[in-house]
Amino acid sequence: MWQRTTNVFSLAFLDVMSCGFGAIILFFMIINADTVKRKEQVSQDLQGEVEKLDIEITEGRRYLVELKNSIQETQEIVDQTQGLSRRVIEQIEQKRIELAELQNDTLARTEHINKLKAELKALEEANKRLEGGATEAEGQGDRLVHFAGEGQRQYITGLTIGGDHLVILVDSSASMLADKIVNVIRNRVLPDRDKLRAAKWQQVVRTVEWISSRIPRNSKFQIVAFNEKLQSLHADINQPWLDGDNPEHLRAAINGIRNTIPGKGTSLYHAFQYIDQLDPKPDNIYLLTDGLPTQGKSRPRRNTVDARQRMRYFGEAVNELPGNVTVNVVLFSMEGDPDAASAYWTLATGSNGVFFSPANDWP
Repeated sequence: MWQRTTNVFSLAFLDVMSCGFGAIILFFMIINADTVKRKEQVSQDLQGEVEKLDIEITEGRRYLVELKNSIQETQEIVDQTQGLSRRVIEQIEQKRIELAELQNDTLARTEHINKLKAELKALEEANKRLEGGATEAEGQGDRLVHFAGEGQRQYITGLTIGGDHLVILVDSSASMLADKIVNVIRNRVLPDRDKLRAAKWQQVVRTVEWISSRIPRNSKFQIVAFNEKLQSLHADINQPWLDGDNPEHLRAAINGIRNTIPGKGTSLYHAFQYIDQLDPKPDNIYLLTDGLPTQGKSRPRRNTVDARQRMRYFGEAVNELPGNVTVNVVLFSMEGDPDAASAYWTLATGSNGVFFSPANDWP
């Protein structure tokens, strides 16, 4: 009897195995496809992050360059500021030194002026005692213009009103409105009628009247006001010399100073240049002022001038004076001009004239 043998590798078994292997292969293919897709997605995401980082790095580098440039510019500004700061500190220190010197100089000049005033007062008292009351009465009948003073208060010790040709120069600048700078600034904006009534200017007018009342009859005279320009106080400006024995000339000149309104700056240069052009030259000048000039031949570019510039303007003006002319100075009080007293005192004494600084209630 034929016996059939069993074969484990039969067709059915092989089919089953083939199907199993095919399923496994399909499974791996599916997994592999998903893995590739995920990989590509992750790769794209990473690539996007990389590009974003590249952009941020580029922007960061640009900002870094800008920051470096800004830091460099800031450092340059700091260096410049430090340099300017050092220069400013040096200038401040120099100004402190100059201020200290000016304060010391001002104190010395003030002491000198006070000493001169004391000497003048002593001489005046001595002169009063010697003259008694006779001088006041003497010659009153011959005067064409009289001045109503208060007894012996009329007299300036040592000042002689005389000469063949004499000139009264009257400073009519804005500073003649007051003896303090702040009051000058206030008074400059007042109406003209109030400027004419300013206490200091009224004192100047009274001083001109006092001098005019003592002009000798046989003398020629001229009264001129000056600020930035000249102004003859007589109606006929082309007439260089007026007659001392003509009452109309005297009254016209006095009325002229009464109606003169102080204003503008001070140019002593033009006043002394006018003196040099007179023919014949005067032998006596009576200068009424309150300080050193604020300009020379022309107006300065700046609105303010310092003490050194004012002294230079004064020197230029004095150079215009002709020789052998006596200059008598009546210096009215004005703050902030410590060099004026010594400068005008030197001018007066150097020309054999008289220097006088009156009290506020004189004459």
